[in-house]
Amino acid sequence: MASGKDAGWYVISLRPQGAHEALRRAAARRGAALLAISPWRIVVREDDDARDALARALDAERVLFTSPAAVAAAARLQPLRARRDQIWLAVGSGTALALRRQGIPRVSAPARMDSEGLLSLPELQSIAGQRIGFVTAPAGRNLLVPGLEARGAELLRADVYTRVDTVLSHRGLRALEDLRAPACVLISSGGALERVLAQLPETTRAKLSRMPAVTASERLSEQAAQAGFSRIVLAAGPRNSQLLDSAESALLRPDPLA
Repeated sequence: MASGKDAGWYVISLRPQGAHEALRRAAARRGAALLAISPWRIVVREDDDARDALARALDAERVLFTSPAAVAAAARLQPLRARRDQIWLAVGSGTALALRRQGIPRVSAPARMDSEGLLSLPELQSIAGQRIGFVTAPAGRNLLVPGLEARGAELLRADVYTRVDTVLSHRGLRALEDLRAPACVLISSGGALERVLAQLPETTRAKLSRMPAVTASERLSEQAAQAGFSRIVLAAGPRNSQLLDSAESALLRPDPLA
């Protein structure tokens, strides 16, 4: 397994504090090391209002989760149990897998793992007058809410966790500044990218933007381009294996600007 000293290449992870380990192990199996640059941490909302909102959301005809973090937070607040007459949905395969691990056997998820892909699912076409439990975090999935409401659905929103901004660690910043090995930036959250770039010194931000950016959706590819990344590779999805497949591909290809 690769360590920071003997790794042939690196991935830069922008995931929340404490959420890097599975990706670190997957990268190590490919001979890569992970450099964590966390701009926030996840905090579960355990107050009575959050618990009551979640109970209402889980009682709806359809229940929709927007991230694996939403699944984990909801499961801490109460056991997740599906009725036979319910439809459970996830924004992507990672969220669907998290629900299955919680005992939800049937979960629908789109091939295109973003809000637009979710809105194209057959289960979300004829929803006028239907209640949809929307399990998420504040400001999460802004494109999804108006799309569902425009179709006449009643959203029962449960914000089960929050993202708390953190200061980038001096250790991580120094490691990024000193990095000389080939590296890719993995982008699976637009908010994380914005917060990281806002805290980086100009020279470090320029260095990061010269690295290949591997994105989990077309929307994130557009955001990376607007942020100044010139080499952008769209992964097949947000799973670790998909992101790392694209990272390896990006680093094996010669840089056309070199």
